[in-house]
Amino acid sequence: MSARTRAIIGVSIMSVLLVLYFVFAGVRAFALLGSGTPIAIAMGVALIVLPLIGAWALARELMFGFRSTAIVDQLDAEGLLPDDLGLAGPTGKPDREVADSVFDHYRAETEADPESWRAWARLGLVYDACGDRSRARRAIRSAISLKRD
Repeated sequence: MSARTRAIIGVSIMSVLLVLYFVFAGVRAFALLGSGTPIAIAMGVALIVLPLIGAWALARELMFGFRSTAIVDQLDAEGLLPDDLGLAGPTGKPDREVADSVFDHYRAETEADPESWRAWARLGLVYDACGDRSRARRAIRSAISLKRD
């Protein structure tokens, strides 16, 4: 089973569990709202608001996943994926030392053309290969924003 398939299965399971939580929290929230006591009403409001925040966060992450996958798929179709990251290890990830050694090339590529969504996407993939997930996500977000514009 590929890493992409495992990720899709994992996201699907977590999404279903979160929706179940929303349903159960909503039932409990309306029961608390109907109780008439101020503290229970406040708890009921919180049980409505917090799942809404969770739904927003879930939708945002799913959209990020779809958009980033589309960008990587387009890079792959164009033959522009970073091909100098070496062979993937048993976990499916490139060797971190190899990724670290080519990082400067992709950073320079992005600095030379900061308006290129392709450069940002490639940099994001290399950041991820280097183990820096937060910077990888920021770079991919930059690529998504530039591609959309």
